Amino acid sequence: MGARCSDCIRSRPKQVLFADVKRQLKERTMIRRVLITGGAGFIGSHLARELVRSGYTVRVLDNFSAQVHGKSSRIPDQFENIEVIEGDVRTRAHLKHALRDVDAVYHLAASVGVGQSMYEVHSYVENNTLGTANLLQLLIENPVERLVVASSMSLYGEGLYKSADGRVHFETRRPLERLKKKEWEPLGAEGESLSALPTPESKRPDLASIYALSKYDQEMMCLLMGRTYRIPTVALRFFNVYGTGQSLSNPYTGVMAIFASRLLNGKTPSIFEDGKQMRDFVHVSDVVQACRLALEGPQAVDHAFNIGSGEQITIQEVALRMAEAMGKPHLVPEITGQYRVGDIRHCFADISLARTLLGYRPRVSMESGMRELIEWLAGQRAVDRTQEAREELAVKGLAV
Repeated sequence: MGARCSDCIRSRPKQVLFADVKRQLKERTMIRRVLITGGAGFIGSHLARELVRSGYTVRVLDNFSAQVHGKSSRIPDQFENIEVIEGDVRTRAHLKHALRDVDAVYHLAASVGVGQSMYEVHSYVENNTLGTANLLQLLIENPVERLVVASSMSLYGEGLYKSADGRVHFETRRPLERLKKKEWEPLGAEGESLSALPTPESKRPDLASIYALSKYDQEMMCLLMGRTYRIPTVALRFFNVYGTGQSLSNPYTGVMAIFASRLLNGKTPSIFEDGKQMRDFVHVSDVVQACRLALEGPQAVDHAFNIGSGEQITIQEVALRMAEAMGKPHLVPEITGQYRVGDIRHCFADISLARTLLGYRPRVSMESGMRELIEWLAGQRAVDRTQEAREELAVKGLAV
């Protein structure tokens, strides 16, 4: 890389610096009223509370899906001073009502679940793609000062790899024939062994599920329409988000919540393949930090950013650590040796672009984040639907 930012600042005229500061302050003061679609969900509720603490006026639109919120569909705890509208992004009237007088929009509303998306195709496309189209149609008529859309690491498919000779492999897939033989690791085009690398935003998407396709739709639609109608837009590609408040009874949620549900019910965590697949787990407070920076940072506009911890860990190690921390080390993870259609082997984030342009700095280590999560879990109850979800996948031929 070239000169450090401090060197760049010293070389620029003072009047330019002053103009930059004035512009940033103006942009920030223009944004006071914020809408969060899907704002009663896991990430949205954390973000809503943080924005209120920072002086923003916050409105939430959420359909309180039973799969995410349970049958009670109650408003999240500590939602004082937050306006909540029960409605659906698929319904134009609901969106129009929610968008009145807002300066910025966080678009978090989406159906989430790689496996489920492969048999609930219409629902995922309707919620994620059509719901986003509804939002953008209304923003054409009533543009806002900033649009931030939640994207996903799932759009990469497999992460980045390299072979022993140093060649980087951008497109890697695992043939079903090898997976049926429990040969889990990807190989190069000539059958050579590969090792995983941090995945940058420059890696071309390789969509392996309807969920991934719909998230890519959301990202690209927002960025495209943002450029066309001069709506400053930012896409955040979240990696594996975890933390307090995640739905524990949703079998299609994050893997930590699924493991927690099993452990709370005295059952062993169940893991596909051999458990050695690597992921990047990022604490929800760091995701909220990135969301704030995307709203307030002028350099963020028209970019898609990886938002992760920048570190990797195996799924098996996560399960072992959780069982130990919850005082249940005897509940050793069950390695199923099964493959779920749409899953990938390794993907973890290169966050250098977010560091440079957003000023993003992950602050919560896996150790402290998991400790906080375990403390919260002590007062929670969960309905374990993991087996039910697996049976559904098996019936559809999506787990082999």
